[in-house]
Amino acid sequence: MDLGLKDRVALVAASSQGLGKAVAVALGREGAKLALCARRADAIEAVAEEIRQTASVEVLARATDVTDRNAVRRLVSDTVERFGRIDICVTNAGGPPSKTFAETTPEDWAAAVDLNLISVVSLAREVLPVMQKQRWGRLITITSVAVKQPIDGLILSNSVRSAVSGLVKTLANEYGKHNVTVNNVCPGYTRTARLTGLAARVAQNEGLAREQVERRWTSQVPLGRLGEPEEFADVVAFLASERASYVTGASIAVDGGLVKGTY
Repeated sequence: MDLGLKDRVALVAASSQGLGKAVAVALGREGAKLALCARRADAIEAVAEEIRQTASVEVLARATDVTDRNAVRRLVSDTVERFGRIDICVTNAGGPPSKTFAETTPEDWAAAVDLNLISVVSLAREVLPVMQKQRWGRLITITSVAVKQPIDGLILSNSVRSAVSGLVKTLANEYGKHNVTVNNVCPGYTRTARLTGLAARVAQNEGLAREQVERRWTSQVPLGRLGEPEEFADVVAFLASERASYVTGASIAVDGGLVKGTY
């Protein structure tokens, strides 16, 4: 299937590793020009060079903290200056720490809001006017299945990422008339460094081996395994494409059937 992404311009946040990197690789493979960012300049430049070599597409790499609104503004400005447009924006950021409500401080709440909600707002504020002017755009947020089914020990993610789902639905309603779609993609237990770290922390707290925690998680998944980042990225690539032109306002779980709800 031709996704029609060749020479589209895609900005992918937090793309030096994990799901963000997988999405960048998938879009590059489809021929999209890329603007990539992460906090560490060396890490994001390494990913950019890897994609240049394997996909032969043009890649702009910038060290950017997505919680810094001025840095986000510079990133979007640099992208438009380099490529002349932005067709696709994939918002992404690391997850907040695993804590119970009693362990969570006011500072933790404020940091989580900045990292996982305000970063999305900042990117949306910068890219949506560009997409509106073009009369074509795809804004895609990466959150978690926690927005559909809360996960024990992840109160910050359960709460703050759910706010992003509300934002996505509202933006979809406001920008549909401009031919801009807005969707949310919700990964389940996916084989990333963050998941491995989370499993290790849970294991330490419960006196278990990390493998035992991962087996407990996969036992809840009808497909019986962890997801691979590439499987998640392929869904994002589809939503970014011409083929998904009538999909907007959706929160799509890529979770192997983990979420037990009907929608």
